[in-house]
Amino acid sequence: MRIHVLRIISILLVLLCLAAVPCPAQDKVTILYDAFGESKELTKDWGFSALVEHHGKRILFDTGNDAAIFEHNVKALGVDLTKLDFVVISHRHADHTTGLRYVLKVNPGVTVYVPADGGNGFGGADFPKAFLKDDDSLPANMKYFGGTTPEHFAWGKLYDTGNFVLVSQTMEVSPGISLVRTVSQKKGTLELPELTLAIKRPNGLLLVDGCSHAGLEAILEAASAVDPRTEIVFGGLHLVTAPVEEIDVLAENLKTKWKVQKIAPGHCTGELAFARLKKAYGENYLYAGLGTAVALE
Repeated sequence: MRIHVLRIISILLVLLCLAAVPCPAQDKVTILYDAFGESKELTKDWGFSALVEHHGKRILFDTGNDAAIFEHNVKALGVDLTKLDFVVISHRHADHTTGLRYVLKVNPGVTVYVPADGGNGFGGADFPKAFLKDDDSLPANMKYFGGTTPEHFAWGKLYDTGNFVLVSQTMEVSPGISLVRTVSQKKGTLELPELTLAIKRPNGLLLVDGCSHAGLEAILEAASAVDPRTEIVFGGLHLVTAPVEEIDVLAENLKTKWKVQKIAPGHCTGELAFARLKKAYGENYLYAGLGTAVALE
């Protein structure tokens, strides 16, 4: 009888210990802004924004194209922007940045990571000293600043508030969370820097892209410095104007060369690419329209 009671007590103690150990936190990506989706309560518009949750961290990635639409969608989804760990702006284009006005209205002190990009509107970057080349033959009234360059000669910013951190290289911003910096070498966006959110998971990286202007393969190459394995890619892949042949080559490379396990494209990926990638990835293609919350175990 005594042994039986002791066994029951031991089992109860084990169960209590197990209950005290928290379950592994899910990673979740909720799409706050995009031009396609199923919800009738949300407003579709061209642009991108996502709330990324990882191990208790809440990261806002991009802020859409229209501050009023962004505010509407955020409220409709019950997202509390006062409880953010930080914000990431992928690049300077308005369809990713305009909603930041609303973010800073409700959370003016939040840290905002942005690409170091000169006149990007976020301020902070100094002009290089060699930018102004002196010509001593000119009179003072024709010389910049009367011939005396200011000690601090920097770009201004469009925002009165905001704790902006300019990112000039790939960096870890929190344990297991990095920002991967790439620079486009493509016509139309030449020299445009962009940040990709990279989160370490047991099976590889969770990547969130804004527009992938440098090209997804260039981003995967840069992200391999954080982890050579990629579990899933969310966001815009900038294939909206790409020919089918180019899309098919990329889809094949993603699966065979880069071993990307899952894909959840949105925004500027394009309908042709949605269809081709869905065919290529089958059940590992995850729908990520406006209002979708994708949970990853």
